[in-house]
Amino acid sequence: MQYSNRTPEHIPPSAHRISESAVSRPALKVVKQLSDAGYEAYLVGGCVRDLLLQHKPKDFDVATSAYPEEVKALFSRCRLIGRRFRLAHVSMGREVVEVATFRAGMAGDAEEEEHRHVSAEGRILRDNVYGGIEDDAFRRDFTINALYYDPVTQNVVDYVHGVAHVREARLVTIGDAETRFTEDPVRMLRAIRFSVKLGFALDDDLKTAITRSAESLSHVPPSRVLDEMLKLFHHGYGLDVFRALRSTGLFRHLFPFTEQCIVDDDHNLPVLALTNTDKRISEGKPVIPAFLFACFLWDPLRFEVEKRTANGVSPREAFATATQDLLREQAMHVALPRRIGHVVNEIWSLQQRLEKRLPRSVAPMLRHKRFRAAYDFLLLRQAMGEVDPELTNWWTQVQEKGQKQQHEMIESLQPPPKRGRRRRRRRAA
Repeated sequence: MQYSNRTPEHIPPSAHRISESAVSRPALKVVKQLSDAGYEAYLVGGCVRDLLLQHKPKDFDVATSAYPEEVKALFSRCRLIGRRFRLAHVSMGREVVEVATFRAGMAGDAEEEEHRHVSAEGRILRDNVYGGIEDDAFRRDFTINALYYDPVTQNVVDYVHGVAHVREARLVTIGDAETRFTEDPVRMLRAIRFSVKLGFALDDDLKTAITRSAESLSHVPPSRVLDEMLKLFHHGYGLDVFRALRSTGLFRHLFPFTEQCIVDDDHNLPVLALTNTDKRISEGKPVIPAFLFACFLWDPLRFEVEKRTANGVSPREAFATATQDLLREQAMHVALPRRIGHVVNEIWSLQQRLEKRLPRSVAPMLRHKRFRAAYDFLLLRQAMGEVDPELTNWWTQVQEKGQKQQHEMIESLQPPPKRGRRRRRRRAA
């Protein structure tokens, strides 16, 4: 959608439902201090959108006419971060308020272009060219994220009909959708996240643009994709996100090996894992990224192990080499830091020990720091029909027993002693 009229709409308090008591005190202090110093300053983006929806914002961001160095000079507890986008983090008590300088439009003079770096594909690599609030509004990704709240007048400043789109529950890009996704392909993942999280419908042009631009995700550094993936799957609506990613063709660019192994769209390990993860989050229980990686990549691992053993490789070596190769290749799409990859490997390796139930290994297994994750993983495998329910029932029961009863269950696993033949002693002549 194109916007030719740059005259903003100033929406007064009587026309919106933002309560001043819902606004972060530290963020208000930052805005006031910037305003008192002669700079323009507003609350901006997702926090304004959430306030309009009567949701509690996760954090509060500030947009200002002050340059990063000027923000740093104004606040004693401030540090500048980022190369791609220069930002200021202002600490107010326990809260950190992110302060960004208004950015200019994409068309600039030669001096401005020295501070903007764009890849051959059109992806913005670095952009520290500053402008006014009007330019800043039109540089943002979606209309619902280009809203500014002035705490002094309590007006919402809207250049792109964002308030109307919030009320209509529609997700619309600012400008040409394909161009915006080319500038930053991660915006496609953000579109899915906002659509599912807020229950907003994707604009038709936006849907088409995602389908056409999905392949550009391969140009994004895997570390950035990991950050966005955790936001997608670890906020309680992961299953709906998974289905939306697959329907738009984005998932195969994140987990290509997983996509190739999915046969049944409704009954597969990722679906079971995300259902379990969403439930744990709703119950306030902890979740770890490694568990989802282990579930997403388990079927590709099994396929690779079977292929290697069929070629004469021993099962143990096939498992070890397939694990190493798969994690390395997956990391080319979504970053797999060592701390995550190591836990994935542990969850997989413990499956064999859980299946064998050797008496001498049961007690150490129950004390293993990854036992619970490995056990939960075993339960999902049982739901997929990979292991006998008797096995999972045994591990469930042994956890519930006292020490004496645990010992009895473990003893029951002992095979009967073998009877060897007695060797006759030779009688002395």
